Amino acid sequence: MQPTPKSLILDLLSTVRGQAMPVRALVAAGAVFGISSESMRVALVRLLSRGTIERNERGQYRIAPAAQAIERHVVAWTRTEERVAPWRPGSWIAAHTAGLARGDRTQVRRRHRTLQLLGMRELNAHLWVRPNNLKGGIDAVRAELFALGLEREAPVFELRQLEPSVEARARRLYDTAALRRQYTSMRAALERSSARLSQLAPTAAMVESFLLGGQAIRHIVLDPLLPEPMIPAAERRALSECMRRYDQLGRACWRPFMQAHNAPHLQTPRTLQAVQAWAASA
Repeated sequence: MQPTPKSLILDLLSTVRGQAMPVRALVAAGAVFGISSESMRVALVRLLSRGTIERNERGQYRIAPAAQAIERHVVAWTRTEERVAPWRPGSWIAAHTAGLARGDRTQVRRRHRTLQLLGMRELNAHLWVRPNNLKGGIDAVRAELFALGLEREAPVFELRQLEPSVEARARRLYDTAALRRQYTSMRAALERSSARLSQLAPTAAMVESFLLGGQAIRHIVLDPLLPEPMIPAAERRALSECMRRYDQLGRACWRPFMQAHNAPHLQTPRTLQAVQAWAASA
């Protein structure tokens, strides 16, 4: 998917781990994707006015504090498997949102995106659940939900001893067959690209590694991290491992460009595009 000026800026700034990038590097990167200098500069002004990015004393741009929680979540994609713990079937993490304000549609969208980002799904109206299989349990998930934007008035708690029919319905909230197909197809695409990147022109290799790497990371970041009884964890791990190898290739493709434009070394072709709408609506 071709990036927009806004998503490309967020994607690039997410690669440098809190450092800043000069305008000329961002504008030059836009040109690689066929985006005009004017469009990139307009997007910078809009992101700056929303507080999603900030400018330092040298006139360079970086992710602003308001968007850093979501950035940290996205750029931690290499460690997603470290977040998974054994699941005791029947134990769920729940969040109840019925008592929260519903008049502000932007806030409601942000609330739902935050819950979905932690792999939660709506079991009943205003009752969101996920398997209780993340390290740190309720306390860790609660803290992350609040950091990402869920209102602190929302109760987050353990839910157990569901009726068998309700337990079955909770499990059906996740399309595990579709997830497994995504693992397989994404791995195949990464492997095909890995085999041909060295044969592409430098600019073409930059574009392909950035877009495909971002697509793969989108799957990894938005994966609900389901427990072994619900999905074979080995298939999810195989995709993550494949992407880590592809990450090295992507960095090599972008290194000369970043050095030529006096930009921080590209850490990885990560993407905030998967969740950039969340930050833009903050």
